[in-house]
Amino acid sequence: MKAIIQDRYGSPDVLRPAEVDRPEPGDDEVLVRVHAAAVNARDWHFMRGDPYLARLMAPGEMRLRRPEAAIRGTDFAGEVTAVGRGVTAFRPGDEVFGEAAGAFAEYVCAPQDVVDTRPAGLTFEQAAALPLAANTALVGLRDRGGVRPGRQVVINGASGGVGTFAVQIAKWLGAEVTAVCSTRNVDLVTSLGADHVIDYTQDDFTRDRDRYDVVFDLVGNQPLTRLRRTLTQGGTLLLAGGGTSEGGSLIGPMGLVIRAMLLAPLVRTHRLLTVDARPSRENLATLRELADAGTLRPVLDRTYKLAEVPDAIRYMEDEHTRGKVVITM
Repeated sequence: MKAIIQDRYGSPDVLRPAEVDRPEPGDDEVLVRVHAAAVNARDWHFMRGDPYLARLMAPGEMRLRRPEAAIRGTDFAGEVTAVGRGVTAFRPGDEVFGEAAGAFAEYVCAPQDVVDTRPAGLTFEQAAALPLAANTALVGLRDRGGVRPGRQVVINGASGGVGTFAVQIAKWLGAEVTAVCSTRNVDLVTSLGADHVIDYTQDDFTRDRDRYDVVFDLVGNQPLTRLRRTLTQGGTLLLAGGGTSEGGSLIGPMGLVIRAMLLAPLVRTHRLLTVDARPSRENLATLRELADAGTLRPVLDRTYKLAEVPDAIRYMEDEHTRGKVVITM
């Protein structure tokens, strides 16, 4: 089968097309013929091996000097072609979406508990955009942030992959949502349901007097002291990654997270939390139901062919993407 592989860390130039063996599903796995896959910041970090600290924190996928897993990509949508002996939830012919390593390929194997039925109203491209990004928004806001009706929520990075889903999920949870984005994305986040929009090219939300019950930071471009200053008494700061760094750093965007976790046990006035959104069929089912109800709408920035994965990741590096970048087969 065709796949995009890498055998060393580096720029998008280390990614190359290759013919590799089609994987065989294990007892609890499904084999999916991939119709579409989504690009995430995670793919950039794994491609570059940056920051260095991440190489010690992803066993099975990264080694100190080279990647353990050759094929990038995690989000996919496609058709089940074979199932393992222990699989009861799916059968060949089912159209599904999910999250598993190795999605930048014609076929991917995934455990049945990280796969769900494709939302009926979404194309394969739209469905592939959901798993990692929308699950991060769901886990962050619903589970970690405890967002409920009437809460004041600000989303820093509202026009990005996770941010576009976060605006919609926060509204679904009943929050009053303030979206932070650039001028060109004001109309986009407003169309997704944001109650208020702060154009960061004109204003800095951390310097305003407004206070929020939940601050969902997806950018990592503000000092921890300023982010804390925007919280109400008992409020929650959610940190979910950050942007790409220039490469070769020790901790990169993890620095903000590390400082927050060191400080968290000492803080009594509010909560400092990270968002580690592990994939699950239960959460995928929630996302499917929201999509089928018209509550959750993926925003696609650009699509690329499988052979163009290096260009797709380069675009993500160089531009402030609006929503998701998707690979089609």
